[in-house]
Formats: sequence, structure tokens, C-alpha cells
Amino acid sequence: MFNPYAVILIVTIYMALLFALAQWVERRNQLTGKQISSPWVYALSLAVYHTSWTFYGSVGFAANSGMMFLGVYLGSLIAILFWHVTLRKMIQAKETFRITSIADFISTRYNRSQRIAALVTIIALLGIVPYIALQLKAVISSFNLITHDSAEMMDWGLSGLFVTLVMIAFTILFGVRRLDPTERHQGMIFALVAECLVKLVSFMAVGIFVTYMMFDGFEDISQRISAAGLDHVTSFSASDNAGSMWVTLIVLSFVAVQLLPRQFHVAVVENTDQKHIRTAMWLFPLYIILINLFVVPIAAAGLLSGIDSNLADYYVLLLPKLADNHLLSLVAFIGGFSAATGMIIITTMTLATMASNHLVLPAIERTGSCTFLRGYLLQVRWVLVAMILLGSYWFTLEFANSYILVSIGLISFVAILQFAPATFGGLFWKKANSAGAFLGLLAGFSVWIYTLVLPTMTKHGWFDMALLEHGPSGVAMLRPEALFGLDGFHPVTHAVLWSMLANIGAYVLFSLLYQPHKTERNFTTEFMCAMLAKSSSRKARPTGLEAYIVLNAKLEEAQTLLSNYLPEDKANEQVHNIADDLQVLDKSHITIIELVEFHRMLEHVLAGSIGSAGAHSAMESRIRYSDKEAADLQAVFSHIVSELQSPGLAPELVPSKDIDTGSFGLIEDLQAQIDKLQIRLQQKDGEITSLEQKLDERYEDIFKYRMEIQKATQENDALRRELNDKLGQI
Repeated sequence: MFNPYAVILIVTIYMALLFALAQWVERRNQLTGKQISSPWVYALSLAVYHTSWTFYGSVGFAANSGMMFLGVYLGSLIAILFWHVTLRKMIQAKETFRITSIADFISTRYNRSQRIAALVTIIALLGIVPYIALQLKAVISSFNLITHDSAEMMDWGLSGLFVTLVMIAFTILFGVRRLDPTERHQGMIFALVAECLVKLVSFMAVGIFVTYMMFDGFEDISQRISAAGLDHVTSFSASDNAGSMWVTLIVLSFVAVQLLPRQFHVAVVENTDQKHIRTAMWLFPLYIILINLFVVPIAAAGLLSGIDSNLADYYVLLLPKLADNHLLSLVAFIGGFSAATGMIIITTMTLATMASNHLVLPAIERTGSCTFLRGYLLQVRWVLVAMILLGSYWFTLEFANSYILVSIGLISFVAILQFAPATFGGLFWKKANSAGAFLGLLAGFSVWIYTLVLPTMTKHGWFDMALLEHGPSGVAMLRPEALFGLDGFHPVTHAVLWSMLANIGAYVLFSLLYQPHKTERNFTTEFMCAMLAKSSSRKARPTGLEAYIVLNAKLEEAQTLLSNYLPEDKANEQVHNIADDLQVLDKSHITIIELVEFHRMLEHVLAGSIGSAGAHSAMESRIRYSDKEAADLQAVFSHIVSELQSPGLAPELVPSKDIDTGSFGLIEDLQAQIDKLQIRLQQKDGEITSLEQKLDERYEDIFKYRMEIQKATQENDALRRELNDKLGQI
């Protein structure tokens, strides 16, 4: 046993070292003016996927269900095989639209829909907050285990509150200390990589000790398992409905490794170079294999040592403690602490960003008396971090002694599974639209609540058990765990089946039935083009128009807009950088096209702080054009359309008459029309090339026919002469 204060001191020193590493990285970046771009750092940061659910829970899973725990990682390995397509498309879109979260990505794909962003955020909060509670429980229980004889001896409420407050402080220090327009936190990522290495080394150290010190290797453990009748530990079908459960785990992990908010952040938002994906596609799978290498030996060793199977989740801690190896117990605790805190910090930071951008800010914009809060976005995120973690702490207290936390990981994965149709469908299906995405998410989310969350609450005593046994109002066909008579499946499998049926069905049906507005169709085309390999977010634009627009007025307008969301000095710096990039700082007046480009880059910067959907809404509501500017922009638009349009190319693409020329939407319509015409031009170029090839083939055929006719004519002439000669002889 360790003195509790000694463990607290060790943990404090450990986190201080991680914070020092993060600070060093950030200061180095400031001094050099560029970020560290390392494929190894990128690949290892993805290991935040392995939380305390892996470090502790995999062993408990194996002790009870055998090799089925591998399903959680087999699906992840399959997903990684497709990263050169799926992940690359996401990163390409992120670079073009300055996407900051999974909610921002899905909403941006569907015409920057605020309601979709809000719905995705709500699903993420309700689905992931209990998962954070699982991490808090793991930290608190493991702390109590190494400082007391029993996990129940220390005051759970006091220790839990202390751990939660520490997590709030760490999350703010590492991830929400300042407002970054890029939403990248490279210092935090380096600290995260250090934690990922620590948990891997810790788990493997325990695995090697148990396998080769407490026992005589894998073969010895295998023989003892057979002798003790514990064959279920190495069985692939140790539980009922093993086949359907394997499929469920593979599907859930396939989606989770890509769409969990923390995974999306480290894999997409924090990516600095698409080439790093190649390294991640072999290094991350290697990490997954290594951290699972000793799961079965540790699970078997715990059972063989007679430790209560109810404590199987903590065999990693209890086995070194049983062998009186206190140092290794401390190493294991630090490893589990790293696994939990890495997930808590990244996830809480990401959820706070999503909630501030897509729930709080839209509410502020609609409430005139609260608009002053736009200048306190950073402080708003601090409050959200505290609310999320305190909510998780309440959940931990409420369900601390319940069986429910064992299944929280899978319940959260099913919630995140609801993002899959809208995300993957949006990557590849051009006809998918905002109505289908919203209703699909809503349908799947509703079924998830009804088939998983409601039964969970009922079993905990919040509702009458008759609801599960007989259904609402006695309607047996509507029993939450046997919906429409589908009985005999694991509750998670049952929920996955029905929620995906509802989600995908609504997504496809309403995408086909709903005819989106022209603006959404144009933006969908732009988004799909942005995901093409080597596409660029910057397009060449015509120049040479009259420079009559006063630059200072536009700079002040931009600074006023950014100051609502960023500190004033940061807003001024960003506006100055945009003007410098456009090379207009030395000008007093600019052209209409330079103004369009200025506003496009301004929205790009703003999207880094409040999300693409929020930035677009802010630009539309606060950026205005004078009558002359709007008229000139309309004229440029008409000129570009007439120049690009050729006979038969795209007769339907004409200058829009219903554009609100006083709004920012004119720019979007202009660029969307240009992009669409360029796509049509490329298609026509391909058709012309094909026609030219066919024409060449016809010329060759005609030439061959002429040669054959000439040859036949010569042969006929020769035959006539020969015939005439013979007739003359007769």
C-alpha cells in the first residue's frame, strides 16, 4: 500500500512534467514560427483511442468473455485499411473549410446546417459524458486500490471530487488555456503522445512480469488454464450469441476509431500533413497489437491466482500487488492514470468546443441581452469543461455501485455509431442532403435512447420494470429490449440493429424525397470537389477591375466582427495577416475581387474559432456590400458565367436573379457557379477527347475501306483483261 499523499505527489509531478513538455513545444513553435511536423507523433497520438477501458476493461472482458475482447480492435484494424480513402477525404475537407470538430464536419457537408451541428453535439454529449464517467471511476478506484486494502475504504465522494477538480484544471491547462483560431494544440498532442507511450510501457511491463515472473511463459499459463477448467478465457465463443456480438463489436469499433470526437480531433483536426496517414496506417495497428498482447495472460493469471472475478478489471493492479511488487503496482497505476486522463482531456476539450460553437453561440446570437458573451468565448469553454466533468462525476456517483458502468463503453459507441450514415454517406453520395442527414440522425438517436438508455435507467430503478417486461401500456411488441418481437439478442446488438435501420432508412429515404435548394446543391458540389485528391481551397480569380473600395473601412469591419469572438489583439493580428497575404497592405483602395477574397479568408479564420457553420452565419449577418459593390459583384458574376459558358455546355447555369445582392450569399453563389461550370468544362473536355478518338478510328476505317476498294478494282480490271485475252484467242 502507498500513502495517499505520496501517490498524489507523484501524480502531480508526472502531470507537471507533461505540462512542461507541452509548454516547451508551444514556445519552440512560437520561436521558430512553424509547427513540428512528425508522422510518428501523429500516429502515436491516435493511441488516445485506448482508454482505461482498454488498460483495465480488456482484461475484465477477457476474464468473462474470452477472446471476444478482440472484436473491439479488429473493427479498428479494418477501418485503418480504408484510411487512404476515408481519412484523407476528411482531412482534405478540413483544410478547405477550416473544420474544427466532428459536429462541424457533418454540418458543413450539409450546407453548414446549424441544426445538424446542434443535434450532433447533443448526441456526442449524451453519449460520451457517461464514458468520461467510466474514466473517472477507473482513476478513483485504482487510486483507492493502491492506497487501501479495498476500493471501498476511502470516501468515494471526497476522492472523486478531488480527482474531478484535478481533471478540470488539467483540461483547461492543456487544451483550453487560450483560444486558438486553428483549434490545433500541438503542445497538448506531444503530452498526449508521452501518455500513450507511458500506458503502453506500463501495460507491457505488467504483462511481462505476470507471464515470465509469476508464471513460466505463455505455454505454462495455457496448460494451467486447461487444468483449472478455465478454457473460456481462450475461447472465441465463450458467451451466448457470440456470432452476433462479434459482428456488433467489429461494426462499433470500425466507426468509433474514426468518429469518436477525440479520434476525429487527433486524426483530422490536428493533422498537419496528409502524408502522415501512411505512417499511421502501420504504426497505429502495431500499437494496437502490442497493448493487447498480454491481455489474456493477465486475465488468466488473475483467475488462476484466486482473485475475485468481480475485480477482473483491476487485475493489472492487483497481480503486482499480490506479488508484493509495489513499484510495478505504482507503474501500473500511472499507466492506467495516463490512459484515463488522455481521454478525459481530449474528449472534454472537444466536447466543450462543440458545445460552445453549436449550442451556446447560436443561443447567444438569438438572445440580444447576451451578445456581450461573444467576447468571452474562452471563459465560456472553461465553464463548459467544468460542467461536462462535474456532470460525469455526478453520473459516476449515481451509478458507482451499478453493473451499468461495465457496459458504458459499448453504449457510448452505439451513440457515436449514429454519425456513420451522415458522415460516410456524405463522403461518397452526392445526392445526400441536409433533410436526410438531420432526420436520419434524429431517428437513430431516438431509437438509441429507447432501446439502450431507457432500459439502463429502468434497471437502475428510475422507471417501473414493467416497461421492460411488458412494454409501454402493456404493448409487448414495443418492449425496449425486444422491439417488434426481436428477442434473444444482446441489448447492444439489438440497439445497433434497430438504430441503424432507422437511421439509414430515414437518411436514404428523405435524401431521395427532399429536393434541396440551389444553394445547398451548389455547396454540396463544392464540398465534394474539395475532397478530391490534390484539390485546392484557393481558386484563381480574375483581376484588373477598378480599385475604388476603401481598404481601411473593410479592415475595421473585419476587426469588429472578429473581436466578437477573439481577443482584440488577436483579431487585429488575424486581419493584418489576411491583408498581408493578399498583398494589399500598401494600398488605400482595393478591387471588388480582392474584397471577395478578403472576406473568404476572413470566414476561413473565423471558422477556426466558432466552426464553419457559425462562421458562415456570422458573415452572412454582419458583412454587407454597398449598392455599387453588389452591382459590380453581380456584373463580374455574369461576365464569368458568359465567359465560361459555351453552346450546349450548361444552359441552366445563368446568373441568379433571386440573389440577395446585399448579403454575403452572393459570393457563395458566385463561387459555386464557377466551380460547377469548371466541372462541366472538364466533363466536356473528356467528351471531346473521346469524340476525337472515335473520329480518328473512323478515319482509319475509311482509309482501310478505300484501300480495299482500290485493290478490288485493280483485281477486277486484271480479270477483265485476262478474260478479253482468252476470248480473243478463241
